[in-house]
Amino acid sequence: MGYRIRFLFLVFLIYSTVSSENIDDEDVTVETVDESVPDIQYESPLPLDPKKVYFAEHFDDVDQFNKRWIKSQAKKEGIEEDIAKYDGRWELESATKDSLPNDNGLVLKTKAKHAAISASLSKPFVFTDKPLILQYEVLLQDGQECGGSYLKLLSEGPDSKNLKNFHDKTPYTIMFGPDKCGNDHKLHFIFKHRNPLNGSLEEKHCQKPKERLEEYFTDKLPHLYKLVLNPDNTFEISVDKKIVNSGSLLEDFVPPVNPPAEIDDPNDKRPEDWDEREKIPDPEATKPDDWDEDAPPQIFDESAVMPDGWLENEPSHIPDPDAIKPADWDTDMDGEWEPPLIENPACKTAAGCGHWEPPLINNPAYRGKWRAPLIDNPNYKGKWRPKKIPNPDYFNDQNPFRMTTVAAVGFELWSMSQDILFDNILITEDINVAEKWASDTFDKKRQKIAKDSESFVQRLAGLTNEYPILWAVYIIVLAVPVVFILYLCCKPSSSASQIQENEELLRAAERKKTDEVTEGVEEEKEENEVDEVEEEDEDNEEKNSEPDSEEDNEAQELGEGEPKTKPVGEGTRKRKVRKE
Repeated sequence: MGYRIRFLFLVFLIYSTVSSENIDDEDVTVETVDESVPDIQYESPLPLDPKKVYFAEHFDDVDQFNKRWIKSQAKKEGIEEDIAKYDGRWELESATKDSLPNDNGLVLKTKAKHAAISASLSKPFVFTDKPLILQYEVLLQDGQECGGSYLKLLSEGPDSKNLKNFHDKTPYTIMFGPDKCGNDHKLHFIFKHRNPLNGSLEEKHCQKPKERLEEYFTDKLPHLYKLVLNPDNTFEISVDKKIVNSGSLLEDFVPPVNPPAEIDDPNDKRPEDWDEREKIPDPEATKPDDWDEDAPPQIFDESAVMPDGWLENEPSHIPDPDAIKPADWDTDMDGEWEPPLIENPACKTAAGCGHWEPPLINNPAYRGKWRAPLIDNPNYKGKWRPKKIPNPDYFNDQNPFRMTTVAAVGFELWSMSQDILFDNILITEDINVAEKWASDTFDKKRQKIAKDSESFVQRLAGLTNEYPILWAVYIIVLAVPVVFILYLCCKPSSSASQIQENEELLRAAERKKTDEVTEGVEEEKEENEVDEVEEEDEDNEEKNSEPDSEEDNEAQELGEGEPKTKPVGEGTRKRKVRKE
């Protein structure tokens, strides 16, 4: 116990010395944190350069939202009246989890309902020599079962001036955003291309990205979807600032922007004598005489023998003798009643019951239907294809970027999930404006989520970077148990062995007090034997010695006749004590 107390005192002394030295070396100031003040400050964003912005919406100003956004009052065509209305409910509210203070979004509150809402741009976007940059946030608070979260850029025209009638047939220039149903995860980028020959519009669908999109629909986190469309017809699509798709308007869309220069002649017909067969049956081949097409593929095994104990006269199933006809059985309606069949009890111990047949085996004489072998067709002319003719609808548009001018933006959705939150919509021509807008909005949301989900270890690491003195505390805290374990393992003897030694010493002392010879101690036995011999010699000397003097006799009388010589045991103890 003394060793342990001294050890712990030494550790405490080291800790006090290191701590005091570090505190003296560094001026550490601990500030109290007011938890009512959020760690990440948020303010409604302002565009970096308003002149380069065509639309910016953060949904934090309720009055501005009510003036700007218009809910559709239209009806979808070609469906039942009770589901044709755009009666989905829209609300402005903050996210249900990890929201920033005073940060609202546009939330689609209802599911399984058509919903449409739109707003006019601050100024129309004309596709000339400036890039189109569109970005917005989507938060699927309940995930997504089936439905879309895409945004439409509505084309300039009469329909975009009457947004109360916004519906699925309203002309749009670009549709961009996520969409999912079942296991089909999409990130749409569709634009409408105008045919320069006849002025008709046709949808062009971007090829699917190679990156996996499933996580964006299931993690219930806000995601930033961004489209950059350049005047040189190139595009980039990114999610959370990571590019997931890129390419060219001229090469990566289906159907392609420009039709083929030549097409198959629809009036060309294949000649009647055109032979497309590469191989034909050999006309000179004949069936061998021993070829039996009627031989069955399997025959009975003639070498098989019926097993012993097979009961041929016993049926495998018999009528249940315990069955009773139901009381409501109507013979006229239900027919003659018969008890159900059960397995024949006699067949349980037998090899089998009923008619026995030998098993089937493959027929060695079976060869199947004979067919002549194939040979090269001498009349083969190859696969026939119609001839090519110039495409009467051909055109070559090298500037598909010059799309229809955009005048408004809107959501026209149907979803089986509710509480879909949209936020921070931006349309600009400057990438720096878009990046600053994202840093003031999306980045802060992600920082808030990361901080709230920060683990204990991460917080401890951050605190250590702020106060390096904590490294000394960590080292001491980790070193104390290690040193203590080493001390317990390497000390000369354990407390249990010391207790055992003490008990053995006590037992030895008790034996000596009762004149018992200590077992297992060879030297003591030998010394006792020597002492006994010496005692005997002394007795013999006393017998042969002269009579005691008068003084000795008087002393003997005063001691009530006690003999002068003491027992052997006492003498042994005295000598032993003197030697020790």
